[in-house]
Amino acid sequence: MNWVRANSSDFGGILPNRGGGPLILLPKFSFFFFLDFSLLVVFGGLVERRFLNDVVVYDIENKLWFTPQCTGNGSDGQLGPCPRAFHVAISIDCNMFVFGGRLGGKRLGDFWMLDTDIWQWSELTSYGDLPSPRDFAAASAIGNRKIVMYGGWDGKKWLSDVYILDTISLEWTELSISGSLPAPRCGHTATMVEKRLLVFGGRGGGGPIMGDLWALKGLIDEENETPGWTQLKLPGQSPSPRCGHTVTSGGHYLLLFGGHGTGGWLSRYDVYHNECIILDRVSVQWKRLPTSNDPPPPRAYHSMSCIGPRYLLFGGFDGKSAYGDLWWLVPEDDPILKRVSASPQSTPHATETSLSGGRNQFLPKDQEREESPFLELQKRLEILISPSAARVSVVDELHDDELLELASRLSGEGSSAHSPTERIQALREKWRRSSPASLRLKELGPLLRDYQRLIIRPSHPPLPAAPDSCDGRSHPFFHLRDASQLRMDDIPGLLEEFRQLLPA
Repeated sequence: MNWVRANSSDFGGILPNRGGGPLILLPKFSFFFFLDFSLLVVFGGLVERRFLNDVVVYDIENKLWFTPQCTGNGSDGQLGPCPRAFHVAISIDCNMFVFGGRLGGKRLGDFWMLDTDIWQWSELTSYGDLPSPRDFAAASAIGNRKIVMYGGWDGKKWLSDVYILDTISLEWTELSISGSLPAPRCGHTATMVEKRLLVFGGRGGGGPIMGDLWALKGLIDEENETPGWTQLKLPGQSPSPRCGHTVTSGGHYLLLFGGHGTGGWLSRYDVYHNECIILDRVSVQWKRLPTSNDPPPPRAYHSMSCIGPRYLLFGGFDGKSAYGDLWWLVPEDDPILKRVSASPQSTPHATETSLSGGRNQFLPKDQEREESPFLELQKRLEILISPSAARVSVVDELHDDELLELASRLSGEGSSAHSPTERIQALREKWRRSSPASLRLKELGPLLRDYQRLIIRPSHPPLPAAPDSCDGRSHPFFHLRDASQLRMDDIPGLLEEFRQLLPA
């Protein structure tokens, strides 16, 4: 595997930036989440002591960052969750569930859902008894319906409770567990692997940093198992004790990266890590992953997600300063390596282990994706129900029948344009000069698609190049699937964004 620092050529749109300065996000403070395997969502965070509650999205298919305009209604009339960091956020289907976190010195205990089909927040705090307020907890999805959350810090004590959320009934249930229990902790990871929840590391009572690995059974209703913890001591080169690390599932492996531990009992200073360690699901042992090229600087409280054969690393903190960088971890045959200079590469670790993709070996071959349960949930919450549809997919301008019809009609009204390309350019010039009030309803669909088309930057020559990814614009209407999702007060903003995308 090879480390490559991401640059502006890897993405379109505006990357998650803060305050006009460098990208200073501290994930775990802000989070990456997959939604329907097509979007990666960053929510909230902490930047220079300022807590955030914005949503920034990476469209994987179109390689584009955008900022959706979210709506919603909270119990106090707010549109969405208050600013926060250190919260739990887990995706189920096309919905992201958010619980707890911290705002300043206050631990939060509110509960929210973001529907990414319509980018609408719904507050769920009033549904049943919730876990106590906390930050630095860890959670994982159980299949396509439930979420399990473990541990955290409530401001006075470290926690070791386990809660199950049923995302249909919206009920939280504390799991009753007998036998040996892990020490209470926060800053750990919790990863669902087939039928078990694996918990590694964290900081415990009194402050010690831990390096133990535990498995929790009894989370799958069909198995009828009595809930219980088992401490696992696996062979191989196990990670040193740490917290603030990430564990990312990819192919046959769990990839552990980063985190921080102590420099020893005589040292008051933390040690930050940047090595890659994998838990091989087939041999069930720890291994060091050999990597080439210069790795990212050591860090903790970052985010890491698996996108196909690649891993995307974002942000973090090294005890002195925050990082706003993005890094790819890619296999040897990845095309992105072509841009890496032929400078001498660092020597890989001794253990020869390859991290390839492939089917998740812990998933049964006959396991099928469950039908989405959210129609029932949306009805309960009395929020807008939108049909499940594919994410944004924009056709070529010469195959957009509505666009061509509008352009031809304009040509018949006295335009000198003759070819389809010339007619389309004439239509764009008309839109450049139009006011929002002068637009007709039937123009909104072609205008929205052309706006999205200009952002994606197709390769054919007639289309002008979109602005550079660092131009400061967030393309807030890119995610809309059709004009029916536009509101009347969106039209001036859409038209202004469209004008900015056109060449001078």
